[in-house]
Amino acid sequence: MIPVILAGGSGTRLWPLSRALHPKQLLALHSTATLIQETVLRLRDAGATHAPIIVCNEEHRFMVAGQLEEIGMPPQAIILEPMARGTAAAIAAAALDVKARHGDEIIAVFPADHVIENTSAFGQALAKAIALAEQGRLVAFGITPQSAHPGYGYIRLDDSLDEGVGEIAEFVEKPDAATAEAYLKDGGYFWNGGMFVFRASTLLAELGKHSRGLLGACTQAYQAASLDLNFVRLDEKRFAESPSNSIDYALMEKVSGAMMVALDAGWNDIGSWSSLWEIGDKDDANNVVSGDVIMEDTRNTLILSEHELVATVGIDNLVVIDTPDALLVAHQDRVDAVKQLVDQLKASGRYQSQHHRKVYRPWGSFDSIDRGERFQVKRITVDPGKKLSLQKHQHRAEHWVVVCGSARVTVGEESFTLAENESTYIPIGVVHRLENPTDEPLEIIEVQSGSYLGEDDIVRLEDDFNRPQED
Repeated sequence: MIPVILAGGSGTRLWPLSRALHPKQLLALHSTATLIQETVLRLRDAGATHAPIIVCNEEHRFMVAGQLEEIGMPPQAIILEPMARGTAAAIAAAALDVKARHGDEIIAVFPADHVIENTSAFGQALAKAIALAEQGRLVAFGITPQSAHPGYGYIRLDDSLDEGVGEIAEFVEKPDAATAEAYLKDGGYFWNGGMFVFRASTLLAELGKHSRGLLGACTQAYQAASLDLNFVRLDEKRFAESPSNSIDYALMEKVSGAMMVALDAGWNDIGSWSSLWEIGDKDDANNVVSGDVIMEDTRNTLILSEHELVATVGIDNLVVIDTPDALLVAHQDRVDAVKQLVDQLKASGRYQSQHHRKVYRPWGSFDSIDRGERFQVKRITVDPGKKLSLQKHQHRAEHWVVVCGSARVTVGEESFTLAENESTYIPIGVVHRLENPTDEPLEIIEVQSGSYLGEDDIVRLEDDFNRPQED
């Protein structure tokens, strides 16, 4: 079984922790591991026989690769979508890659941002799905509903389950609250978790029957793809010709004989802040708290502090999320409207919709700790053995001070080592590079000064990561 992990979402309803360039699947929201790491480890423990294939977008590629390296599970490929085209195109591209690398294999498709508490029950359900897929069936997982939830699509079965397995009668759109209540009472309805198992050949054959245009566009995009390090970059022009559709609409609703395996394993898609409160460890007053928090007369509330002390008095049923550059306060009943806040941020050009104050790069990260007219101060961390690109700037000079570790520095024609508390200066227009030659993290303070301090003021001359100028 080859895991295919769909990691292209933006997670806007979990702002301000989740942002476009660092979305929820790359965050540790449920444990010390990030959601994508949890997904990969869960599938490994359930019997995956190959390294995973990840489908994500261009902006997340190095973070995805780095997080899987951290857990010792490097992917066999990371497929880059030039633009979002829904789960059907993403899964089709992954199936084509599986066929090219392995021939006909079983594919298990899972979103990167779900939580499943009972890994034993998950493994048992997955084994049933694989057995059905080996018989040529398309298999979906139906989540045993815990409530009448109107936010999920549903799967309907005509007959009762036979050892946790049944033939799908219908995929149902997200219902209103009253209809969801009726589904729960009926007992023949399950939440559609968006997780699937099938043979690569079965999937591609059925797409050829029911979504020929989508399969054709994805096939051409894959055949014209370019290989960049371990990234498979789908052809942009051809991929854009694919209809934007979910695998449910493009295929599963149209086929006959598709099967469902019931999954009762503590599943949650972490779709909003209320979802995170639901699965969190609660105190005696029903609060879920993380970080530096003091509470008085506070109940039924989620409080996460990444930045400084958060103190609450006399509040109930709220969400309070504090990050170094944004604070969210919302009523639990209105957390779905966070998405509209993000739309406002985008419309006004605020960077907080796109990235955090701390920005990750394939070589490490930088944190913009202060900024004013004609200056900016950053704390830069360079991972062991990594180096920034050989570059120069047209509008700014830089001062570097090593605060931890040892740096190998190139400035013009000179190369030299800087130890703790030592510094150097890079004038405007001079070629330079920063490198960490040690096996310990390197931290420096960088003070920029000049007429323009944007990240696109980089003339990149050489780079270990094949990045474009602005990346």
